Amino acid sequence: MGKTVESYRIVLKQKISRWNGFARALRKEYREAFNEVMDMCRNHATAGSNACNPVLFEPMVMSIILAQQKKLGSRKSWNSSHSKAYQELPRFFHFRV
Repeated sequence: MGKTVESYRIVLKQKISRWNGFARALRKEYREAFNEVMDMCRNHATAGSNACNPVLFEPMVMSIILAQQKKLGSRKSWNSSHSKAYQELPRFFHFRV
């Protein structure tokens, strides 16, 4: 008989727990960033389980890339909207860097 494939969420939890030693060794600010990255993996677990990929690391990385791209896109739109407001200011309010 064939082996039953474990739930993606269960395997993901196990994989993340293997990184606990690494996370504990990080400085606080890096540990917080690490936890955010692991949350990105958890947030996209449904998509990862639908990928039907026996290699767990690939959907984890794709989840992280997707979340980072979304953050980047929202920052670009924020910058774009604020850039337009800046251009509408009178000339003497413009600063050079």
